Amino acid sequence: MVSIYSHLAEGQITRFFRALRCGFWILLCLAASVSHGASYDAQFDKWFAVQTNLQSWSADFIQTRSLKVLAQPLVSAGKVWVKPGEFRWEIGQPVQTIVLRRPDQLLIVYPRLKRAEKYPLDGVPSGPMKDALSLLDASLPRDRATMEQNFRLLSATETNSILQMTLQPRSDAARKFIGEIVIGFHTNDFTIAATEMKFADGSSLRNDFTNVVLNVPIEPKMFTVELPLDYTVVEPLKK
Repeated sequence: MVSIYSHLAEGQITRFFRALRCGFWILLCLAASVSHGASYDAQFDKWFAVQTNLQSWSADFIQTRSLKVLAQPLVSAGKVWVKPGEFRWEIGQPVQTIVLRRPDQLLIVYPRLKRAEKYPLDGVPSGPMKDALSLLDASLPRDRATMEQNFRLLSATETNSILQMTLQPRSDAARKFIGEIVIGFHTNDFTIAATEMKFADGSSLRNDFTNVVLNVPIEPKMFTVELPLDYTVVEPLKK
């Protein structure tokens, strides 16, 4: 069977990225590459040690989306739950968007619109889409060397006990959509503080996290959604 992704035009891939901006990039806070020669090398090692032992985490967040066409950014509150290969985002109060990642599928649900979008994640051939999904799958790092295959460190600064790293995807295809990734973590306990994605079109997406909880079991039902019968379900990447 020919994969649906082999027929994707660049515009369709761009649509895929736009759909995902609402949530999944948080996984990159668990997938950073660092330079062995950086002055913050010891702190990076401690941060990676925490990530290596991380089995799950959850948090509240404030999401700020800055778009070139808007004079003021869009600000929303939400919650996130993450474990290896799965996550759930809930954005807005009341919830306006749910982003659910399973091993073989990404599901984006818009309760107010009674609409859901499915993005199959298996059977993706080499190319821009596979490069994009490699970032999505780079969760819960086990060692620095593996993460350095996906990202390079551009800079590192520390302010108010938060170490902030600016990263760049190594993939040329990924950089067509994502210019930089900024990740901040607390230097006292090495928990995530903030992430920011800077996109090639000049827009950005920032998440500031509070009430981070590590390694507390998450109910399996958190990673499922029962869609009502009156919802419209589409697969945008299929012709």
